Amino acid sequence: MEDLLLQIQNLATNAPWILFPIMLLGGFNIPVSEDGMLFVAGVVAASNPEKMWSLFLAVYLGAYGADLICYGLGRFLGPKFFKIKLFANMVPPERLAKISGFYEKYGIWTLIFGRFIPFGARNGLFLTAGLSKMNALKFALSDLVAATISCGVYFTLYYKYGESVIASIKQFNLVIFAVAIIFVVSIVIKKKRLRRKNV
Repeated sequence: MEDLLLQIQNLATNAPWILFPIMLLGGFNIPVSEDGMLFVAGVVAASNPEKMWSLFLAVYLGAYGADLICYGLGRFLGPKFFKIKLFANMVPPERLAKISGFYEKYGIWTLIFGRFIPFGARNGLFLTAGLSKMNALKFALSDLVAATISCGVYFTLYYKYGESVIASIKQFNLVIFAVAIIFVVSIVIKKKRLRRKNV
């Protein structure tokens, strides 16, 4: 990460044009760390304040574009999606119905909350939205709000505090991830109890 940061700082003039396509690659399930790119953009912007808006827009639009790509792949490939090796294990079919239920029940909050969950969970959410045929306009608008919040928060923190805030963000991400797991497990347990009562 440090080598990449130094290279991008040396190429600060072109940094937005480098970061934007890298961010878009994440939409194709290529392992690009959105958090890492936001960190790079924030730190480079702190050293080059005149580039702040162009750097923010590069990572923000790149993240949003990657989300739309992910959604589009799920929506237009449908069941064929699971036959593509790159994506086959990303959203197991048995989990598709559960995540779709979250979208129906919690709507935009699923995306807002989901954008703060680390470990590749984001792409799973966007693909599921596409696979479950979530309304395209609803997804685009909901994700626009979600991406604005998450990218805005992370970029601002990295811009103002740089590396000193990384540990705190990692802890926050772990807490969010733990809360998400507890939430899902509690719903599964609740459904099992309801089934036992109905039997």
